[in-house]
Amino acid sequence: MANRRLYLDHNATAPLLPAAKEAMIDAMALPGNPSSVHAEGRKARALMARARDAVAQLAGVPAAHVSFTSGATEAANHVLTPDFRMGRAPIKLSRLFVSAVEHPAILAGGRFAPKQVTIVPVDANGRIDLDALEDALAAQDPSDGQIMLALQIANNETGVIQPVRQAADLVKAHQGLVVVDAVQGAGRMPLSIEELGADFLILSGHKIGAAKGIGALISAGETLMPAPLLVGGGQEKGHRGGTENLIGIAGFGAAAEAAVDALGNVAQILALRDQMEAGMREIAPDVIIHGGDAERLVNTSFFALPGLKAETAQIAFDMEGAAVSAGSACSSGKIGPSHVLAAMGADTELGAIRISLGRDHNQEDVEQFLDVFKRINARRLARQGAQAAA
Repeated sequence: MANRRLYLDHNATAPLLPAAKEAMIDAMALPGNPSSVHAEGRKARALMARARDAVAQLAGVPAAHVSFTSGATEAANHVLTPDFRMGRAPIKLSRLFVSAVEHPAILAGGRFAPKQVTIVPVDANGRIDLDALEDALAAQDPSDGQIMLALQIANNETGVIQPVRQAADLVKAHQGLVVVDAVQGAGRMPLSIEELGADFLILSGHKIGAAKGIGALISAGETLMPAPLLVGGGQEKGHRGGTENLIGIAGFGAAAEAAVDALGNVAQILALRDQMEAGMREIAPDVIIHGGDAERLVNTSFFALPGLKAETAQIAFDMEGAAVSAGSACSSGKIGPSHVLAAMGADTELGAIRISLGRDHNQEDVEQFLDVFKRINARRLARQGAQAAA
């Protein structure tokens, strides 16, 4: 029997969970608008409330602290703004600090002007340079206004986990705000907005098995909030206008419940990832595992084979029945130099392949991947031998 295709790209998007699909189908049958006061509206609103509570549990916050968005990119553009309110009082922020390996939605700076954004370097493993951050914070004139740090909990390409709490403590010493992109961490590591020292978290539904097009901005409290990005009929307590995507929200809630449960499986996924990397090293001793010396997400491996460009390798894996990414898959399907590798001082010309596992992967999947890897590596070595002989 032929091997089934291997989907090894969960960091790009996770397959829709059956529970999320079922919840979405149930939501489709509800005719009411959650803002309506009649029975149909109340039923829709109750479904949304259950989903909001489930998403809140991912971050350890009350349900009232969750604002639904169309995804993580919208959430980032909402919260990355100089304009905040503390109750009724406006607050103006002067500067945004971001690490050099952030997702493009964060690197873009949201509603901050480009001149207001400071990019903080990272080390060879892609972890934010805390000394450089401290120096940048110290150079900031307090009279210019309050500052903000936006930092991912784990990198979407390498899986490297950032020292969020240490960075947050530095920023808090300067009375700054902290935004954590927790998109890749949900369901793969415990999340607590309080323990992270964050003021806001960003989540995305499709990374944990919900549908694409739903996400959330989660706040540590209800008093300090960014100026709305979308204004309308006052939905989401006035933080995000527009009739809520009830179908997507229902699926997000079901996926959030599954993500909490999935934390019990991280040891199994780690064992599979480590076995996969050990097998690659045995087959190709010169394989490069980027970020391999740092703490990483248990499901992620970002590797390169000298002499084999990532885009060529990605096509080869696809033709062999394995779906992988050449870096991030978040730029309209483009394959190009990885800004993450560049920030780490690695070879951007060679690039790298990302494998990201999910909760349903097993031993057979690892063995099948290694068989594919072995064939691709053999062709690489044959080409190198032919070139050397020419």
